Amino acid sequence: MKMFRLSGHPLVRWWWSIDRTAVFVALGLMLLGLVIVTTASSGVATDYDVDPYYFARRQLLFFALSFPFMLLITWLSPRGVRNTALVLFILAAIGVVATLFTGEETKGATRWIRLGPLGAVQPSEFLKPAFVILTAWLMSGEDGASRMKGFLTSMGLLAVMCALFMLQPNFAMVAVFGLVWWLQCFICGAPLRILVPMVLMGPAVLALAYTTLPHVKSRIQRFIDPTSGDTFQVDQAREAFMSGGFMGRGPGEGVVKQLLPDAHTDFIFAVVGEEFGIIACMILLVLYGVLFWRSFSRLMSQEDRFILLAGSGLLVLFGVQILVNVGVALHILPTTGMSLPFISYGGSSMLALSIVMGYVLALTRKGGKHVVKSVKDVQP
Repeated sequence: MKMFRLSGHPLVRWWWSIDRTAVFVALGLMLLGLVIVTTASSGVATDYDVDPYYFARRQLLFFALSFPFMLLITWLSPRGVRNTALVLFILAAIGVVATLFTGEETKGATRWIRLGPLGAVQPSEFLKPAFVILTAWLMSGEDGASRMKGFLTSMGLLAVMCALFMLQPNFAMVAVFGLVWWLQCFICGAPLRILVPMVLMGPAVLALAYTTLPHVKSRIQRFIDPTSGDTFQVDQAREAFMSGGFMGRGPGEGVVKQLLPDAHTDFIFAVVGEEFGIIACMILLVLYGVLFWRSFSRLMSQEDRFILLAGSGLLVLFGVQILVNVGVALHILPTTGMSLPFISYGGSSMLALSIVMGYVLALTRKGGKHVVKSVKDVQP
């Protein structure tokens, strides 16, 4: 094959150094997302008085930007990952601050900022991967003193970020940032005398949010006691799974998407369950599992502390978002407004998650200097 004759070409070395299975699974999830958004957004399109394929066309545009960008990021070295994450963090942090003054309020929170022809952008989505990389960088010092200094610096960074999110308010983002940072500290080898008190801070922060943020209080109350308020979306999501059964009602035949304002975003997993069935939901979760397992297994072969901390944090970030979205749809967790990776509609979410996966693929590349001479040299 011509590819093997050109084995010294950088493009060929790059292709055989990355996790190709993970790339194809991520691509498959994005393509599935296009199909699901197409069928899930028809009801929302009616509510917004736009044509039925308006959201599908926009999602196609988001995909056309995000997937190539993910592949571009995989070329980065660990130093390139750190440098780009620093720039991304600064820009996203400025964006989060800007939302406090010029942001658009949606469902009690000000998370979006409008950037001219780019439309509405959610800066906090881009802050997530950048924060994970920076905290991993700070905690990956060569000796105990530098790691402790990095730990304290990252704690201060976390406090500032959480304060900004509480002002939006966006408690779900506070919880995600806190959880990922704590797990990075655990992997880094922080002593239990530090880790345990941090765990105990979780209920305290939750209690503070419950008493000070009306929308958080309302969601928790509805989750604990469905009779205490409006549980329409959760009830409809639950009925969608029962209606779909194992094989589903068929593409485009669902009812829940006509009733839920967030059918194409927060509750898209319920649309999958109704129209494609529980079998499709399980297949979707298996694909996520393959993506996670492939990335994690390659990550465990790395010896660099920064790569271990950054890669682990990014995978936890990706996994938590899946668990939260699915948990909300199944009424295991209170509603949070978190998208299903690569499936839910949204440009900020898809691009940010493509950055997450691009960073993971970049950090888990195998060598990159290996020259493929024959098919026998190719490792799965």
